[in-house]
Amino acid sequence: MRALIAAAIGLAAALAVVLTVTAIGAPPGETSPKPLRTTVPEHP
Repeated sequence: MRALIAAAIGLAAALAVVLTVTAIGAPPGETSPKPLRTTVPEHP
């Protein structure tokens, strides 16, 4: 029973954080036009 209560509290806290961030909104700014490298370039 304690585990269920702890899980419910954790879920409520996570939901509160998500709603707070959503209410505040994303910070102003622009994204970079340069793509990010996701792999290591191969050596010739």
